[in-house]
Amino acid sequence: MAAGDEIVFEDFFPAMVDKLGAEGFMKELCNGFRFLMDGQKGMITVESLKKNLALLGLQGMSDDELVCMVSEGDLNGDGGLDEMEFCTLMFRLSPALMKSSRTLLEEALVSEM
Repeated sequence: MAAGDEIVFEDFFPAMVDKLGAEGFMKELCNGFRFLMDGQKGMITVESLKKNLALLGLQGMSDDELVCMVSEGDLNGDGGLDEMEFCTLMFRLSPALMKSSRTLLEEALVSEM
């Protein structure tokens, strides 16, 4: 991307959860994973992201930025994102979902005691 350009991220995930419900939202995340993954490797790679940049509206991203995106969620160090890593990353990148997840966990813990 050119100097001074920045990606503006608008978090639509909470609205999607409200509309689709938790199960429907998770199905959509899984569909997104399958859309972005390398079919032969079964994971999202820098190369598979690069192939889909235009569809995501991110055609100006550099290879270094793509490497950073994958590295951010690559918990097991295999160089790509499996489905669980992708879903975990998507939740981590949504402040509203993180807050609601934390609230639901706290409520569940309180009800267990």
